[in-house]
Amino acid sequence: MTRYNFNTCPDRRNSESVKWDLYPGTLPMWVADMDFEVAPEIREALQKRLDHGVFGYELVPDSYYEVMSRWFRERHGWEGIGRETIVPTTGVIAAYSAAIKAMTRPGDKVLVQTPCYNAFFPAIRNNKCEQLVNPLRYDGSRYIVDWDDFEAKTKEARVFLLCNPHNPAGRVWTREELLLMGEICRRNNVFVVADEIHCELTYPGHNYTPWATLPAQYVENSVSCISPTKAWNVAGIQIANIYAANPDVLARMDRAINDNECCDVNVFGVAALQAAYGKGGAWLDELRTYLWHNARAVSCYLEDELPQVNVLPLEGTYLMWLDCRTARRSGESMEGFSERFATHLREKHGLVLSTGTIYGAAGEGFERLNIACPRTRLLDGLERFREGFLSYRDAQ
Repeated sequence: MTRYNFNTCPDRRNSESVKWDLYPGTLPMWVADMDFEVAPEIREALQKRLDHGVFGYELVPDSYYEVMSRWFRERHGWEGIGRETIVPTTGVIAAYSAAIKAMTRPGDKVLVQTPCYNAFFPAIRNNKCEQLVNPLRYDGSRYIVDWDDFEAKTKEARVFLLCNPHNPAGRVWTREELLLMGEICRRNNVFVVADEIHCELTYPGHNYTPWATLPAQYVENSVSCISPTKAWNVAGIQIANIYAANPDVLARMDRAINDNECCDVNVFGVAALQAAYGKGGAWLDELRTYLWHNARAVSCYLEDELPQVNVLPLEGTYLMWLDCRTARRSGESMEGFSERFATHLREKHGLVLSTGTIYGAAGEGFERLNIACPRTRLLDGLERFREGFLSYRDAQ
């Protein structure tokens, strides 16, 4: 028996929502926030904080670290989180941007695995570093690491920016894969910055391995960026944390977030984080079950109605990666296809997806679908996608 309802959600139109109000009159299934209401436990904590009536500068209490430590220890076997290993900040983007700033000099190279989260690119550029790409290998069903290329690129890189679970490919890297990444980075003296914002959103058979639970020789030369904002749908209440086991590294992170002026955290973020990690486990478990059934619904629908489209199996996140290359018309260039196809879906069928190429050139031919919505809305989106695919392909 379920305690929470994910089959209905508020009308978000005309609420200044980036997701819903940027493209009025459409069905938005693009940007990575969920249409579900937050857990009632979080709402109660925020209401209590609101009722206090004063929202000045706030110290981060011991309970903040204690509840986070207990969550990650019990859920993920991660020991060591505490005030002495954590720097709070305003968001994961701010966290990894500060980490790049702290660990590089202008002109250094930062390694990413494309297709990858599009905000990685400006974070590298804004820190005056050079982007280095290790394209993931797509075998027609999933993405894997090109290890020879990874080894070669780490010989040039100063920092490796890891995404686990991976957005947009939906991979949850195995412990064995992470150990190999760690050994290659250690051997080539590459600092690892692990973006683990989607870590709670994994599905049967795919367990999240925190980078910080790897052997000490890999963890000492790394930081991990974590936040409850994706899993509990509180992205607008910005809060995140940088973990570093090495005290010298932690001090550099603290200096960098102060240099970047992102060191003062949101009072509501402090309350939301404690409620999420302290009381939000049951809601999260039901959410993951609902999202898993949504993912199955997408796979079954496309298999039955549009087998020309290959949808990658979802291991983590709520973002599905669709191989749409079979929609190309005869003689149509692949260059620019993802943008043309996404524009067609939006303008002709009122469906907004994330264009594959915003995640790098490796995303050409793909679109990203956000499935974090009630199932009836998801099915509406799939119908629009099917109609848009067929009308695009068959147009002269």
